[in-house]
Amino acid sequence: MARAHLPAWLALGARVTVLSASGRAAELARPYRDRGVTVARDLGELLGGCDVVDICTPTPSHRELALAAIAAGRPVVCEKPLALTTEDAALVARTAEAAGVPLFPAHVVRYFPAYAAAARAVAAGRIGTPSALRFTRAGAYPVWAPWFADPALSGGILVDQMIHDMDFARLLAGEVVRVHARVRVGRFTDGDGPDRPGHPTASGTALLTHASGAVSRLLGVWGRPGLPFRTTFRVSGPDGVLEHDSTAGAAGAANTVGRPGGARAGRTGSAPGGVTAAGAAGAPAGDRDVEAPAGGSDVEAPGGALPESPYLTQLREFAAAVAGGPPPGVSAWDGVAAVRIATAAAESARTGKPVELSGPLG
Repeated sequence: MARAHLPAWLALGARVTVLSASGRAAELARPYRDRGVTVARDLGELLGGCDVVDICTPTPSHRELALAAIAAGRPVVCEKPLALTTEDAALVARTAEAAGVPLFPAHVVRYFPAYAAAARAVAAGRIGTPSALRFTRAGAYPVWAPWFADPALSGGILVDQMIHDMDFARLLAGEVVRVHARVRVGRFTDGDGPDRPGHPTASGTALLTHASGAVSRLLGVWGRPGLPFRTTFRVSGPDGVLEHDSTAGAAGAANTVGRPGGARAGRTGSAPGGVTAAGAAGAPAGDRDVEAPAGGSDVEAPGGALPESPYLTQLREFAAAVAGGPPPGVSAWDGVAAVRIATAAAESARTGKPVELSGPLG
């Protein structure tokens, strides 16, 4: 993730220093030496010389790094998930809140154009109140970092990958009160024999029931090597349906279609973010020092030309908030809520039973 965040910070004019417990900081900084990227010797040096902390490390380190940055009074960007447990995520959020330190969970999917356009359409009431939502997210198993294969470190596919769509489902349809999930793990082999153990694979399904009565169905896949990355969604309401497929071209269009039964006359149009509309209610109508600990995983993005990197979009929003602008669209407690849904899904998959969510986050 640091490889996605670092160029975004540079595009914003930041001076960046990196630190990695795995010793990869120099490797990360090397391509950007002419841009002034430097390497810190330890966390103390790094915290003492930065204005903002961007945590892009493996998930098990998020809590302690975030708490250290907050204790130093440094605004924090933290890659999702905010922590491995709801309790730890809430602790980080409460500590930041008590200290008056901005904390931004980096849920970048909210900033991909088709997703952002869908959120605007729902907020504007263009399809009515969402009642049925479907999300899929599939790509190759993340074998570049061994910790992904250990659910105790990554949380597994539900917590690491599917948390993206759990967060987005909550954004569109409101609080989640019940989660039922399943996970399957296996291996993909392209031949036989003990010398060909194959590649790890995993898939997850989750059924989310929202307080509104809406239901979200999610599918996540970590598949064979070379599996093309693809995301889809379909969000249905009484006045229309929002659809997206990242393989459809134009960076993945979100389409609005009329209510079932053709109750409304159709029309077509276009709007920013690669959004097209057909029927229904139409489509929606866009210099600080930074610390970026290295490590973690790269997150694949769907193909197609985007107006700008969603990582740049989200970090610009956070930087503006730190500089006194409006608060970012993702709050610390949004990050906690996403962790609670994802860990409830993991618990459901472990026990085979649905998990009820109630009570305050913190």
